[in-house]
Amino acid sequence: MNIAKNHVVSLQYEMFDDNNQLIDKTEEPISYLHGGYDGIFPLVEEQLQDKTVGDVVDVTLAPDDAFGEQDETLIRIEPLDVFPVEVEVGMMFEADDPETGDTMVYRITDVADGKAVVDGNHPLAGQRIRFKATVTDVRDATAEELKHGHVHGAHDHHHH
Repeated sequence: MNIAKNHVVSLQYEMFDDNNQLIDKTEEPISYLHGGYDGIFPLVEEQLQDKTVGDVVDVTLAPDDAFGEQDETLIRIEPLDVFPVEVEVGMMFEADDPETGDTMVYRITDVADGKAVVDGNHPLAGQRIRFKATVTDVRDATAEELKHGHVHGAHDHHHH
């Protein structure tokens, strides 16, 4: 079966940064609903069209096609006394965006002089990403999956 709109596609993937360092890989295959449902990077989805089980795609994504450019407005300096715990570089925490009310994940990127730099950008924002994936399964989506616009796994029925 070749991948087309409204198929559920399962992939094993590896992601590499600009220096070809492995930054992420699947332990178990991931599945997404193919055909413009925002289940995967659009450029990767284009490459997967018409592929079948065993095929490999290897796509290099510019920041705009992956995790976006760095947004300077998401980088803030906060006094350390606003944090409930002692902070160190690399810590992540969630906070509500004051404008949208969405939950944002912030990363501490620097601590100095009683202040911390917090960055709400995705850790991979501004980077070129190489995405290499192997197709492990292709099947027709169920009516329910199509109605909801995403895959329902064997164990996890959840809605966003």
